Amino acid sequence: MDYLTLTIGKQKKIALIAHDSKKRELIGWCDAHKEILKHHFLCGTGTTARMVTDATGLPVKGYNSGPLGGDQQIGAKIVEGGVDFVVFFSDPLTAQPHDPDVKALLRIAQVYDIPIANNKATADFLITSPFMNSEYEHTVINFQQNIKDRAGRL
Repeated sequence: MDYLTLTIGKQKKIALIAHDSKKRELIGWCDAHKEILKHHFLCGTGTTARMVTDATGLPVKGYNSGPLGGDQQIGAKIVEGGVDFVVFFSDPLTAQPHDPDVKALLRIAQVYDIPIANNKATADFLITSPFMNSEYEHTVINFQQNIKDRAGRL
């Protein structure tokens, strides 16, 4: 299988997502790291984006809320190259009605080899990484070649 080298730019395109019980924690995290985050493009699912902006003053482009397709919108942005870093404070103890969407988002982040933090500790490690201030090259499957090969075999 062929691979491509992609570059995550110095200015990161960061998606911010949080389940309801984790929204205050994410807001606190964003506020604590506001000086770093203000140098990056921020987006997020609807309610989370609005709450982060209201509480911190950081501009966050909002998509739909998670249960209304926001997780899928963020996943599509990953595929399109519009998101290259995800901070998703999830609640592992509460069932979510849109759990299949959450799993799809996590899977697509893995497929495209982008950093994803699902708790504060991981987010702290990532946001303080030296890679936050530089470009980062990573290798992903050459999807166009993969499609061509699959079509030729079927």
